[in-house]
Formats: sequence, structure tokens, C-alpha cells
Amino acid sequence: MREERIADCKGDGGVEYEAIVVGAGLAGLVAAAEIADAGKTVLLLDQEPEASIGGQAWWSFGGLFLVDSPEQKRMGIKDSKELAWQDWLGAAGFDREQDEDYWGKKWAEAYVDFAAGEKRAWLASMGIRFFPVVGWAERGGYLAEGHGNSVSRFHIVWGTGPGIVAPFERRVRAHMKAD
Repeated sequence: MREERIADCKGDGGVEYEAIVVGAGLAGLVAAAEIADAGKTVLLLDQEPEASIGGQAWWSFGGLFLVDSPEQKRMGIKDSKELAWQDWLGAAGFDREQDEDYWGKKWAEAYVDFAAGEKRAWLASMGIRFFPVVGWAERGGYLAEGHGNSVSRFHIVWGTGPGIVAPFERRVRAHMKAD
């Protein structure tokens, strides 16, 4: 994220990095923070200026996919990992599992497990809090066999997009200062 570091990775005897993350949007910030937290050296690159850190997530409504959350329970929404997986399969239509869909399906399974498990607590540990109403983005029918979600799973964070970007930006900037 510092211009002088970009020149150092040209192989001219400068700094070497154990990981290079391309893109300082939310996914890039999360990846860079997690890699740096693990004690690895990381270079975070983006085509946009530093003022655009967070990318499109900063401008977003800050909605996140969570499964069987306290907010859903409070609203009387009956959800489960199994139902979320069934919804995902209905929308994804994985029909080439022996080749191009293989890794996509593996990622989707891991993500649904994460959203139904540790994701909310992990985010809360960084100070992220959720609005008490759950929305219904990617609405499907009321059955878990078609396209979209059969129940509400769109959880909005307090602070919307900037609220979801901030803890990851803080973590990345803390590592920059430590270097």
C-alpha cells in the first residue's frame, strides 16, 4: 500500500514478500490482514489510490450472508445450514461437478459452513455489530428448490459498507505501521 514498496518487489534486491494480494477491496483487505496476522510479509496492490481502500464494499449497504443467526431467530425465521445449502444448490446449478464446478462447489460448501458457524462470532470479535432486522436479498420462492434464498439471510452491519471495511482496514494499517 506504500508506493516505495511496489518498487521493492521488482527483484532488484529489495524487500521480498511471502504473499502478494491484488485488490484492496474487502476480500483483499481480509486476505492481507489474515496473512499478516499469521506473521507473513504481504504486499497489497490496487489500481486505485489509497483513498479508495475497501473498493465497492465501502459504498455498499453492508449486507452479509449469515445462517441461523440470533437476528433471524428474533424475527421468527427458521433457518439451518442444511436449508441454506439446499438454497445454494438450487441457485448455483452445479452440473459439471467432475470438472469446472468441482472447486466452486467445494468453496460454496465451506462458505455455507462458515456462514452457519464461526462467521458471525469472528466478525463480532472485531467490533462489527448487526442491525436487528434481516433482509431478503436474492429472494427465491418459499421453497428451497429454486433460485435464491427461501428465507431472509441478508444481515446489515451498523455503519453499512464503511462499517464492514473499517476493522479490516485498521488491521492492515496496524501491520503497515509495525513494519
